[in-house]
Amino acid sequence: MTDEVYKSLQNILSCRKRVKTETIIDGYSGFLLLDKNDNPKVALHIENEMRWAMKKYQKLHPDKPLPHITLHVFRHTFCTNMANAGMDIKTLQYVMGHSDVGVTLNVYTHASYDRAAEQMAKIIDFKGVAAPEPQRKSG
Repeated sequence: MTDEVYKSLQNILSCRKRVKTETIIDGYSGFLLLDKNDNPKVALHIENEMRWAMKKYQKLHPDKPLPHITLHVFRHTFCTNMANAGMDIKTLQYVMGHSDVGVTLNVYTHASYDRAAEQMAKIIDFKGVAAPEPQRKSG
């Protein structure tokens, strides 16, 4: 967890309303996000809040459409970004909580033309060979 993420979570916790009795689930308590009944929010709550935020954005910026965004999309994006930044794949598997590295590589990390071109250029530069200008396929 980065310092920035840690500070954000600490901020959420410090601003969280005080409850009379902490809910305990499987030995865990002190949940960050609570619903109107002081119970921990579940994925459906957060998905609904994401949908609401996206609809509000669309009303304010109808000329700038957003792609379909979910919390799970954020998870894929995080995994791809960490792989692209060079995180060791076994470490990334551990961070993601995957029992099989194949899930991390084949489901959660996504390749792109730009990333492939960047990697090819890096290898060619390393070998001291002049890199040709990348050309995109049309269509």
